[in-house]
Amino acid sequence: MTTSLLAPFLERSRWFGGKGRAFAVTGTRELDRLAPGPTGPEVVLLLVEVTYDDTGEHELYQVPLALYDEPQERLDHAEVGRWPDEAGRLAYDAAHDRTAMSLFLRAFGEHPGFVRLPGHDLDVDAVGSLFSGEQSNSSVLFGEDSVLKLFRRVTPGENPDITTHRVLTEAGSPHIAQLYGWIEIDELQLGMLQQFLRTASDGWDLALASVRDLFAEADLHAEEVGGDFASEAARLGTALGDVHAQLRASFPTSTVAGDELAAAMSDRLAAALDVVPALTAYADAARAVFAGVARLEEVPVQRIHGDLHLGQTLRTVLGWKLVDFEGEPAKPLTERLLPDSPWRDVAGMLRSFDYAPHAVAESMPEEDPDVLHQRGVRADEWARRNRKAFLASYCGEGGLGDADRALLTAYVVDKAVYECVYEARNRPTWLPIPLAGVARLTAG
Repeated sequence: MTTSLLAPFLERSRWFGGKGRAFAVTGTRELDRLAPGPTGPEVVLLLVEVTYDDTGEHELYQVPLALYDEPQERLDHAEVGRWPDEAGRLAYDAAHDRTAMSLFLRAFGEHPGFVRLPGHDLDVDAVGSLFSGEQSNSSVLFGEDSVLKLFRRVTPGENPDITTHRVLTEAGSPHIAQLYGWIEIDELQLGMLQQFLRTASDGWDLALASVRDLFAEADLHAEEVGGDFASEAARLGTALGDVHAQLRASFPTSTVAGDELAAAMSDRLAAALDVVPALTAYADAARAVFAGVARLEEVPVQRIHGDLHLGQTLRTVLGWKLVDFEGEPAKPLTERLLPDSPWRDVAGMLRSFDYAPHAVAESMPEEDPDVLHQRGVRADEWARRNRKAFLASYCGEGGLGDADRALLTAYVVDKAVYECVYEARNRPTWLPIPLAGVARLTAG
């Protein structure tokens, strides 16, 4: 297939990370093929290399193609172009094609590279349907049995989403969707097949619903409203504690010098000041928080989630599940695989509890200053109540020691600084939310 067809396809694909940058398709490699059924397409697992004009940086993207002899009107939106073979077949993005995805499902345990874990009777006849709305990957639901996540941007070596889920699955953790298998070809981990959580509700959506209930009851406090979230926050703290304990037992642990950790936080703050000048007012106080970490000789580190917030949690009838162990998408894979302090995950959740009520308030335009004041008081009350419940449950009877408190405070400030940069670049109207967080965390 000519690169002239692949480049426009990548540009219009939601999962392509190079939007807005000049690039060229500088290579393709066919990884494998899945033979067609009686009436279906042949599937080509294609790897596409992209090189950016500004930096010369290379990225690899997975583009599975479904090849058809005749045009498929139902797949017009996913057409890539003509495949350069003798038949000149039409190529479509296979993730959008139910017939093509059924070949993927049947390949698990039968085709080289499609690894299947024992313990689950996979429904290989389930019909696939593509989830909408995903940013960086493509996930296909097969009936009510399983979900296949295809990684679009791929890097040679270990993908933490697979390896972490495998360890937790084999340990019998109740706090994740069980891993059923994965795709691994030529040292590239291309996708993972997981349990479909049929009864799951998104943690972020549940938190927002709780806040709306609170805002609707002008004379009630958070603990008096029917949608009080504190018990769920506590259960979530227990789940995270259990997962961290299992990861600590299953992966290598080590330590990092406190001054090294503090220096990295200070460097991120310095870079953030160029993007968000409003942070300057809190910079000295933030550095003072980081200095508390610098005084720690050694900080224990381990495998963690790496990008935890309410949107990475699901509530099921059997309890809370944590999802997407890929780590922070903006970081290179080599960094995401490094052990880190579990307080980073805790900080991500605490910031998420702070975000939820203010996000609801932002979505409800209001000019009455009394209503705005009351809403702000209630937002702070909701966030404080749920942070407290989550942290108490996570820490257990031992509570929070001085060193852990210094670490956690620094990680929360570091996370809020990151959020300021993100909002300044993507949602400027939301910048006051993390800025207020930085101000509160660095006050006195």
